[in-house]
Amino acid sequence: MGNFRLNTIDAFLNKITMYRLVLYYLTVLLLAALAFSFFGILQDSTVAILFSTTFILAVCWVTNELCARFFKAPTNIESVYITAFILALIIQPVSPTSLALLALPFFASVVAMVSKYIFAFRKKHFFNPAALGVVVTALAFGGYASWWVATPVLLPLVVVGGLLVLRKIRRLDLFASFAIVSLVTITLTTPSSSFFGPAWLTLAHSPFFFFGLVMLTEPLTTPPTRWGRYIYGAIVGILFAPALHIGTLGSSPELALVAGNIFSFAISPKGRFTLTLKNIEQKSSNVFEFVFGSDVPITFKAGQYLEWTLPHAPSDTRGNRRYFTIASAPEEKDIRLGLKFYEPSSTFKKALRNLPLGETLTATALAGEFVMPKDTEIKLAFLAGGIGVTPFRSMVEHLHLAKEKRDIALLYSNKTPEEISYAELFDRAREEIGMKTVYPSLIDRSLIETEIPDFKERVFYVSGPEVMVDGMTKILIEMHIPRRQIKRDFFPGLA
Repeated sequence: MGNFRLNTIDAFLNKITMYRLVLYYLTVLLLAALAFSFFGILQDSTVAILFSTTFILAVCWVTNELCARFFKAPTNIESVYITAFILALIIQPVSPTSLALLALPFFASVVAMVSKYIFAFRKKHFFNPAALGVVVTALAFGGYASWWVATPVLLPLVVVGGLLVLRKIRRLDLFASFAIVSLVTITLTTPSSSFFGPAWLTLAHSPFFFFGLVMLTEPLTTPPTRWGRYIYGAIVGILFAPALHIGTLGSSPELALVAGNIFSFAISPKGRFTLTLKNIEQKSSNVFEFVFGSDVPITFKAGQYLEWTLPHAPSDTRGNRRYFTIASAPEEKDIRLGLKFYEPSSTFKKALRNLPLGETLTATALAGEFVMPKDTEIKLAFLAGGIGVTPFRSMVEHLHLAKEKRDIALLYSNKTPEEISYAELFDRAREEIGMKTVYPSLIDRSLIETEIPDFKERVFYVSGPEVMVDGMTKILIEMHIPRRQIKRDFFPGLA
């Protein structure tokens, strides 16, 4: 029953992008707040919540439109809504009869939107917009966020929705680091007659869950590596403790996040890239490779991914942003993107398939730890399903161009031979770098044991549809392959 529920949840999560999920989640929280307020369960008035949310959304939308036109930069309406709704949930609602109190939401909204364009490196912002908007407004005018979303009546929705977001983006490492360090710090720095009292109050009556599950885990402002996320979460966790002070400046959730963003920016890849479509090549019956030129060189490791943005209208529930693996090798001048097309295709894929040569899209958030080990003596096994072969295309082409030999076995499954992509490269790799390649219609335990008899000596890289990756992982564990020898391809927003 438990696996069935998880599979059902994952099936739902795979149908929408991370950004659309966060937007739906924030919308549900605001609607729930309106309902609780209407029935007198929440102390803030329904009119105040509705008025404040509408006001903040309008200011964010207008400011973003003006900035986008002035800086001639692409815009994403989902980001505007997400930032506006977060601000609406952390800034105390203002009623229409208290217009003098609108200064805080007004300036916080303006700063949040402007920060995406001003505090950016090569068109990529490095501060969480909502957090920075509140911090700057507090320092300049003395108005602070109340974090009213942390009311206990909304806590169940906050936690359940936040955990869905966390499962979607697979950032448990980041949240766990933040949670452990923050709770320990709060326990040690807060005077209390009960040792566990401060931690309990933090969990039940503070913005701990909303902050940690939603704002902290924003992919664009978090480190791309696991150890970077551990450190990032620990830094923010320490500063999250309300008893800490930096001189006369008291700590707050938004200040802790902004400080962590500075660390993240220092250790993360920088910039947003403008990619110009140069060619479209068909690689199999339903796989097309899109070849782009970049405005600046992109330094990456074979197997990493980018977040690709292609504005188009109308867009479906998966929006106009996707995370896709870079199919090209780091040594290649062009950036290649291999995609498999199904029917019906998403509006994103349709827009990309119809993109004229010479037109552009943008890419950012370079990340991914699905990369080969530095030690070239380690034996590797690649298990690919369908379009999950793209990171292996990147790795194998890298080995070819770098004239580097490794002991690799590739099992690449497709339903029919016509669906095999990059066969010429993999067959050439057999001759040039000694890679063993097998093209089965199905990968199972028997095939692995037959084709890779020394499987216990290898590190396995598994890439493909999530159900395939999960199935292969289960088989490898049953074959007593240690988890440390199993690398699963993952990036946020698989939909």
